Amino acid sequence: MDVTLDFEKPIHELENQIKELKEANSKSDLDISKEIKALQDKVDFLLKEIYENLDPWERVQLSRHPKRPHTIDYINHMVEDFHELHGDRYYSDDAAMICGFGYIEGQKVAVVGIEKGRKTQDKIKRNFGMARPEGYRKAIRIMKMAAQFNIPIVTFVDTPGAYPGIGAEERGQAQAIAANLEELFAVDVPIVSVVIGEGRSGGALGIAIADKVHMMEYSVYSVISPESCASILWSDPKRAEQAANSLKLDPNQAKELKIIDEIIPEPVGGAHRDIEAAAKAIGEQIAKDLAHLSQLKKEELLEMRYQKFRNMGNQTIHKEGDV
Repeated sequence: MDVTLDFEKPIHELENQIKELKEANSKSDLDISKEIKALQDKVDFLLKEIYENLDPWERVQLSRHPKRPHTIDYINHMVEDFHELHGDRYYSDDAAMICGFGYIEGQKVAVVGIEKGRKTQDKIKRNFGMARPEGYRKAIRIMKMAAQFNIPIVTFVDTPGAYPGIGAEERGQAQAIAANLEELFAVDVPIVSVVIGEGRSGGALGIAIADKVHMMEYSVYSVISPESCASILWSDPKRAEQAANSLKLDPNQAKELKIIDEIIPEPVGGAHRDIEAAAKAIGEQIAKDLAHLSQLKKEELLEMRYQKFRNMGNQTIHKEGDV
């Protein structure tokens, strides 16, 4: 099913016109290639104009685009010889959390990522990208295993948040995430994390304590979803757009606040328009990071990671008299 976001409608209308003209051109002797090129030029202009001026709420919508590449898509496009591992060795397996080993740009890596699922049954299987405690425990099990064999770690973040269901809470959701936060500061191999869609709250942080944290150009990263924020502040989830404007959730603001390191560029119009180009950009950034981080001593790596997160937010604190 073709899904069009409101701000994408002018683009899709032109693309439909191009499609119709191409079909007509193939069935007649008339040469309308100039008309087709003129429309394509308009599409290219609109893509650049619209996507360079997205507001926070539009970015939220784009990060959730039904066709946006998920963790499993990037694994298929950029991780060679991937072997998935299952189970947390305490309770069960969590299909929302994908973990395994493979190669990125020739470098052996452990891969951990949250998967939302695509079709209805897959979304149910993946719990819509909301990991349970067993997912976070599986993730840290694999990451500690990677450390034992001196294998660097790559994580893909794409979640509306950790699952808040009764069963998850009974099995220690908060404890599982807290344990990951603590233990990831002691995992003595390079860790690179990429927010590829949504990054929300502790559900994202549970696998995103890393030496390098990056965001895709049209991803979002925040302490809470706009809908939940609006429900808490104003008891009205319909004010989500207003909440999005206040959450500082886009990559530019996150980089300014030193929450992330780099913004990975996406193809014009978003990663869903050219997943191969998007995967290539991520792979190159990861390879660059691992080449640098692998040169550091383990003690330097852990201290740098600690200081990175310890100093977050310092630039927003003003001394008396500064304001």
